[in-house]
Amino acid sequence: MSQSAHDVFTVSQLNQRAKQLLEITFNSVKVEGEISNLSRPSSGHWYFTLKDKGAQVRCAMFRSRTAQLKFQPKEGDQIVVRGKVSLYENRGDYQLIVDAMKPAGEGQLQQAFIQLKQKLGAEGLFAPEHKQALPPQVKRIAVITSPTGAAVHDIITVLKRRFPAIEVDIYPVQVQGQEAAQQIIWSINQANSDARADVIIAGRGGGSIEDLWCFNDENLARTIFHSRLPVVSAVGHEVDFTIADFVADVRAPTPSAAAEMLSPDQQEYWQRLLTFSSRLEKSIEQQLKNKHWQLQSAEKGLQHPGDKLSQYAQTLDLLELRMQQSQTNTFNRLSQSLSRSQQRLQQQNPANKLQQMSNQLDYLSKRLATGIKQALNNNSERLHQQASLLNAVSPLQTLGRGYAILQKSDDSVIRDSHDVKKGDSVFARIGKGKLELSVDSIKHERKSSKK
Repeated sequence: MSQSAHDVFTVSQLNQRAKQLLEITFNSVKVEGEISNLSRPSSGHWYFTLKDKGAQVRCAMFRSRTAQLKFQPKEGDQIVVRGKVSLYENRGDYQLIVDAMKPAGEGQLQQAFIQLKQKLGAEGLFAPEHKQALPPQVKRIAVITSPTGAAVHDIITVLKRRFPAIEVDIYPVQVQGQEAAQQIIWSINQANSDARADVIIAGRGGGSIEDLWCFNDENLARTIFHSRLPVVSAVGHEVDFTIADFVADVRAPTPSAAAEMLSPDQQEYWQRLLTFSSRLEKSIEQQLKNKHWQLQSAEKGLQHPGDKLSQYAQTLDLLELRMQQSQTNTFNRLSQSLSRSQQRLQQQNPANKLQQMSNQLDYLSKRLATGIKQALNNNSERLHQQASLLNAVSPLQTLGRGYAILQKSDDSVIRDSHDVKKGDSVFARIGKGKLELSVDSIKHERKSSKK
């Protein structure tokens, strides 16, 4: 119902009208500010003031909405809320009814997280082939976390319950804030330098993305990657993921899970020990039974010493007879070998050898003389035959029958009348001697013409 300017409102009417106007005008708004005066009564509703440098506004967030939050806001947190502006009519207080809440700057941080994850992933820092295997048996763990946080308490509690023999070196660091990442880097390097632990757990409890942001530091990621000791990242709750989780050798969903991962269950060890003990007892019992049976068998086979001595005496006699027979056989064998050696030595006597060689030399000398004589006779007969044959075809034989050979002064044979001219001196070789002649005339033989 509308009212004119002269109408008078009751306080309730004014507050009701103001509430309607505020809720219609500011039905859904987002406001950023710092939390102060945070109150959490047993009803589950939250009441706080959202402020900046110049102003503040009261806020209320009811239980149905607070149960949906994934982080626990605290005094001084910078947040962004979404809700509607309203008015608490009883007091006339202007307030903001909050439907949703998130840390301020979460969008920018998430974008930075994604960009860094892509960069390091492209460099291979998350590749499985670079991850180290956890040691099969852990004796000491280096825990890098806040010394007063829930994470260190959870880790120690789990280790005491599962396997108290594992020792723990705690490297105290801040796990949120500007200096946290550098402290964690120093502690990882120090744990590697100390070389006391078998593995490193680096982590903390859950929180907002701002609370966990130090575990998204690029230098910390590279330090984890280059660590000689295997690193287990145990940051936040199971739904929380940081860059440290991706680059670590193993990611544990919680600090407690990291402790369980690295520690064997002592109950399992006790069970295995009891099993081995039972097997050992049964084995010893079986061995005793076997030895007892062997002893009984040995007792049955045990003889009187006199019988044993008789057997030894008989054995000694047999050995003596074998020795005598062996000596006789050896003597005969040596005698036969000596006789054969004497025969071979006689055959190899130098006098016999010389006589054999002398006889062979005489025989060979006679054969040589006979062979030479026979060869001379054969050669003489062949020489006579060749001489007769040569004499038969010799020019001298022809000359002896009255023929002559005409030669020039250079001893060349004259075969044609054209070879000389009138007045030349020629020589005639006859059967015995040589005549010098002078050419007075030449008669050439007339050549016959062909018809």
